Amino acid sequence: MTEQLKAAATSPATSSSVTTGTASRPGDHVIVLFGATGDLAKRKLLPGLFHLATAGLLPQRYRIVGTARSRGLSDAGFKQLAHAAVEEFGSTKPTGETWRAFEDALSFATTDHSDPSALVAAVQAAEKEIGGHPQRLFHLAIPPTGFGSTIEMLAASGLAEGARVIIEKPFGTDLASAKALNDTVHRVFDESRIFRIDHFLGKESVDNILAFRFANGLYEPVWNREHIEYMQIDVPETLTIEGRADFYEGTGAFRDMVVTHLLQVLGFVAMEPPTSLSATALRDEKQKVFDSLLPLDPKHVLRGQYDGYRTEPGVAPDSQTETFVALRANVENWRWAGVPFFLRTGKALRAGRQVVTIGFREPVLRMFSVDGCSTPSARRNEIVIDFADPGWISTRFLAKQPGPEMLLGEAEMTFRYADSSGAANALEAYERLILNAMQGDQSLFTTAAGVERLWEISAPLLEHQPPIEPYLPGSWGPSTVGQVTAPYRWHLPEDC
Repeated sequence: MTEQLKAAATSPATSSSVTTGTASRPGDHVIVLFGATGDLAKRKLLPGLFHLATAGLLPQRYRIVGTARSRGLSDAGFKQLAHAAVEEFGSTKPTGETWRAFEDALSFATTDHSDPSALVAAVQAAEKEIGGHPQRLFHLAIPPTGFGSTIEMLAASGLAEGARVIIEKPFGTDLASAKALNDTVHRVFDESRIFRIDHFLGKESVDNILAFRFANGLYEPVWNREHIEYMQIDVPETLTIEGRADFYEGTGAFRDMVVTHLLQVLGFVAMEPPTSLSATALRDEKQKVFDSLLPLDPKHVLRGQYDGYRTEPGVAPDSQTETFVALRANVENWRWAGVPFFLRTGKALRAGRQVVTIGFREPVLRMFSVDGCSTPSARRNEIVIDFADPGWISTRFLAKQPGPEMLLGEAEMTFRYADSSGAANALEAYERLILNAMQGDQSLFTTAAGVERLWEISAPLLEHQPPIEPYLPGSWGPSTVGQVTAPYRWHLPEDC
């Protein structure tokens, strides 16, 4: 633990954030985890909260109330569940004084929308133990079908008053459902108290896109259509749907990944310089990018489905759900007009990666011979940003090969977060976003207007979906995937 984090762990508690160097400790909190026995809570939320505790970044006084439809689960049972989750998935093992303090802060109440008295009593007991006026934070780690009834229960019980709420994706399945969901939430929570969480935006390496662009005079002057020829945001996955047919059949790759993740990353890559790093300034500039996006043209979209998907339990034998999507998006503003943004994601692909590739325009004069990849499309100047944790940034260029002849070869310079002296202090995406929510910082959370705008530009594709094309598991998608980027090429695979 760094000296700054040690200072945070011993600083006196107040009802507002306590700043300790670069770390800011939230005021007193009661955190209520809906879906506390589910997969997300076990894999990310409970381990993440414990890691925040070990780093001294949870409040001085806090309580965590788990809630789910699981009847008969006691406080002791929830503590055992949390211990097992942290033991299996946590970066810090559940031992020592820190674990005992964390475990003492855990309690459980059954979710019952018709009678929320047990949950109300658990929250009130937690607040009494803390004393004063702690902030309430509700994290809805539940299926979207449960959002409406849960929000209404929080309103009817009085628990929503003055509280903040974290909502998991997807934020609707089209424009109409997104508007309906926003209306439901807005009847109870003001927009300033709503945190629509996208774990992609909590990654250190995604946030570093802002620093890379705006803090370096090398790059910002050329971050425009005069110098950049194309951009790619590529998030292939090796995993199949892994028994999640009940969710995936009604969602598909586009709704699951493109609207909620890839277009959000596009907003960061393409935004204008914000006046500050405040939530308002950042979200305003990202919204301008979304407002400038042209409606998605189905002619520039490829949908695929891996062989064997229809044999998955729960999948319809004639399913038209896509497990792969590649598309071209266009940002029609002064900075990006004419620059294609290529997006790709899918299940059961050859590699699991999270990569932004910025392709620069080639010099007009060709006076050199190039060794290795000799085709014009392979002679590329690129910046590649890998935003998987811990991530890296690489600048790829041509340089002279040693020897008597003027023969060029590809070269690169790479910065890796794993080599950074501060890497040990990094938070995982969920940890960082939960901390931000406790602090009331909405910088890395999506807005109602942004969500609705992305569904609006998606309407032409959802109404006129291209036919499904098959692809082999372990490939890079359907055989026609290269047509989406033509005359350019996909950065992945990284070979000639």
